[in-house]
Amino acid sequence: MITVDPRSAVPPFEQLRVQFVEQVRSGALSAGSRLPTVRRLAADLAIAPNTVARTYRELEADGVIETRGRHGSFVTARGDASELHGRRAAREFAERIRQLGLPADQALEWAAAELQR
Repeated sequence: MITVDPRSAVPPFEQLRVQFVEQVRSGALSAGSRLPTVRRLAADLAIAPNTVARTYRELEADGVIETRGRHGSFVTARGDASELHGRRAAREFAERIRQLGLPADQALEWAAAELQR
């Protein structure tokens, strides 16, 4: 069940995005699952349709969902693409460290420190 906490400091579109990603990761929303229409979800949650539309745009940009025009929005076959994006970021980081000629152990310490922030 998707909810929005109006008292939260987290913007509503981000609350929705995180919940959809969690549901895809957990399997509650499987590949091919159809999402509610923007208007339907906005009405159900009593929020602005533009908020839901933004959430869907961000999920689509992240590869979590795909929109098929008038047919609606669906969870993609690969579902949550965050792991794919994370691996790509790690590969780009490693390539840049090699280009700079920096030691891997030092780069890993820097990366770990940044991840802890």
